[in-house]
Amino acid sequence: MALKADLTSADLDEIRQSALGAADPLGIAAELAGAADGGGLADPQDAGYALTLAAEIAESRTKNDAALRYVDRALEAYGDREDNHVGAAKALRARILFQAGRDDEALAQLEPLRALLTELPDAAAYVTAALSVGGRHRQAEEWLTDAVKTALEGRTGEPASAEDAGLLFFLLQQRHRLRHALGLQHDTNDNLAERLETRLVNQAARDAAEPVGDLLFFPQAEFESLIKQWPALTEAYGADWDEHRARLEKELVRLAGTGGTNLTVLPGSVSGLSAAAGSAGDPAAADTRAAYARQLTADPGQIPWPPERNAACWCGSGLKYKKDCLPRSRS
Repeated sequence: MALKADLTSADLDEIRQSALGAADPLGIAAELAGAADGGGLADPQDAGYALTLAAEIAESRTKNDAALRYVDRALEAYGDREDNHVGAAKALRARILFQAGRDDEALAQLEPLRALLTELPDAAAYVTAALSVGGRHRQAEEWLTDAVKTALEGRTGEPASAEDAGLLFFLLQQRHRLRHALGLQHDTNDNLAERLETRLVNQAARDAAEPVGDLLFFPQAEFESLIKQWPALTEAYGADWDEHRARLEKELVRLAGTGGTNLTVLPGSVSGLSAAAGSAGDPAAADTRAAYARQLTADPGQIPWPPERNAACWCGSGLKYKKDCLPRSRS
């Protein structure tokens, strides 16, 4: 399949999801490389991403030599950048080296990425995946354990920011899943991760009205209707739907970072809020909104949070969580 001209980042995301099911994925990889070289990208800064995607496709077809060429070109295109995209490309290079039987080179590639485990939120996933490809599951567990200790060292209260809370959460989550796969006995941090992931939350019992009210979520059409009827609620829920989702994501990350609670989003509606107010109440009043939230905690329609990074976002946009609301916690 011929790729269109001027590929955007969104186009590359879509290709990433569909390329492996195409009739000629290696042909797509070659076209991506050609687009990176020949000005076929809407933003030249996406060259590293396009080449990394080409490398992933070649890796999936065990074309290790081609994959290594693509990923080396991706790293050259990224230059001096230091972010999750570059870290993921370096981890991909290590995976390819492991599959080629070049274990010492792969470990040398990964060792500098170890520091990223406490700096970048995606690092726990791609570093662990690379070590696992090399059969280094126990080494991955040791690295994650050390990173968790570093992240928790001297911590006596809430994380300093939503970004710190999110990083700690995903680090704990990745470690817990790996330890479970290895059949290791739970420790304190496993228990913390498990509570964050799986225990049902009763927000009403947790803190009466206010925290529950903070987790009221209005899908886009409902939000627009809500603000149209009660403009003053922009102060509580945001000026637009994007701000509404961002506020919720930041609050969820903050609550997760305090430890001990699995969270759910409470999807509300204008009609439901009006009904909770009754004929004499004020739907925009804080106590009405809190009462409505407590009512929703008993309903089956709660949305578990967080979804998997590659799963559909909790907000219902249809995008992946990592591409939609997850980054909002860091903005």
